[in-house]
Amino acid sequence: MVGSRPEKDSLGTREVPGDVYWGIQTLRARDNFPVSGWTESVHLIRAYAHLKLAAVRANLELGGIDERRGRAIAQAAEEMAQGRFDREFPVDVFQAGAGTSFHMNVNEVLANRALEILGLPRGTYSEVSPNDHPNRGQSTNDTFPTAAQVAALLAFQELRSALSTLIASFRRKGAEFAGLPKAGRTHLKDAMPVTLGQEFGAYATVLERLVEALPPVERALLEVPLGGSAVGTGINSVEGFRAKAVAHYASLVGLPLRVARDPFETMQSRWPLASASGWLRLLALELVRISNDLRLLSSGPNTGLDEIRVPEIQPGSSIMPAKVNPSAAECLAMLAFHVVGTDAAVGLATQAGQLEINVMMPLAAFEVLSSIELLTRYLPVFARTCVDGIEPNREQLERHLLSSGALATVLTPRLGYLKVAELVHAAEKTGRPVRALAVEQGLLTENEAESLLGRAALLKLTVPVP
Repeated sequence: MVGSRPEKDSLGTREVPGDVYWGIQTLRARDNFPVSGWTESVHLIRAYAHLKLAAVRANLELGGIDERRGRAIAQAAEEMAQGRFDREFPVDVFQAGAGTSFHMNVNEVLANRALEILGLPRGTYSEVSPNDHPNRGQSTNDTFPTAAQVAALLAFQELRSALSTLIASFRRKGAEFAGLPKAGRTHLKDAMPVTLGQEFGAYATVLERLVEALPPVERALLEVPLGGSAVGTGINSVEGFRAKAVAHYASLVGLPLRVARDPFETMQSRWPLASASGWLRLLALELVRISNDLRLLSSGPNTGLDEIRVPEIQPGSSIMPAKVNPSAAECLAMLAFHVVGTDAAVGLATQAGQLEINVMMPLAAFEVLSSIELLTRYLPVFARTCVDGIEPNREQLERHLLSSGALATVLTPRLGYLKVAELVHAAEKTGRPVRALAVEQGLLTENEAESLLGRAALLKLTVPVP
């Protein structure tokens, strides 16, 4: 199909490209908002397709739409859910408030495909109207936030899998490094020893705990405003539509979606998306911290800690030969910074609602979905290109461990805090180990020094006291 076709909406008539399924309202949005070039997430497209399928099935059962149109729209929605029309959504993510532009993009694609199924030309809206038929009993105000919440829930499922991959990588390294005692550091200063395995195991644990904190966020997203129509009352929907549409939707996406306990609250407030964004922010902050640790531990090799070696995945300098940087950890940190920034945008969008709806929900949906999708893509890559290939520098670990003045802490029960502090200061001034000074001064025998500060004793220090 080539050329163009005339289409009419409430503002007049425009020529629409003849080979597209979208229509005049999408054309206006494309012309009005050439902002970023970013279009909506595939997760949102799929979520909207299943929502529209659920709605038309509910309307068919309740007499809200005739069989002929309803079945054609249902087939179109099924095809949309399968990805057939993924390239038919040119609307920029920065668009008209509430998401009306994208919602009408969805309705026009469904209407024009339904017309095609019925053997009619695209744009014959007197037969299947984007506003009247795929949109029966609905509004942008209830469908966009519902689809956004479902899209986030489905995207979170994929992020869980990505996080599991990274957690497993840290767990494996924790087990591999379990027998490697090292100098601990607090305030970036020498502290009591830990094992390298304990450090890496803790990275796995914090990510596991964050996953454990996700279900309350998901429960909030499960309560949806679908059926509220324009302001929550369900205007222009047939009786029973709200419950039936939500039930169909839940079945289609495999989630225990719930009808809103207060339809007006779920129209007004976008706090579930803000909650999702807040959880993503916490995850990002922990990823930054872990990234920083890995960069510190691998710093050097001659002027840093150099206690671990990260995989050399690419040259690190255009001018300094053989320089290799912790590039994967740097990328992770930049991605996490971006996620923290998107949370600020979601926060502003969440508080920007007025009265019956929040017109800033396209921004909140975009930022939440983009953060989930970016993390989902990169976390398994980070596990593969960085964590899985980390190797300990055993000589450096032992050197730092045995030279740490903090080890003298084990002597305080025997010699007292002030005496041990004197020994530590003396060790720092002379460059000699605390152990040797304690033996020379007759404070410990050689056997006592070995039992308290020998390698076997230091490894015992890393075992948590019950």
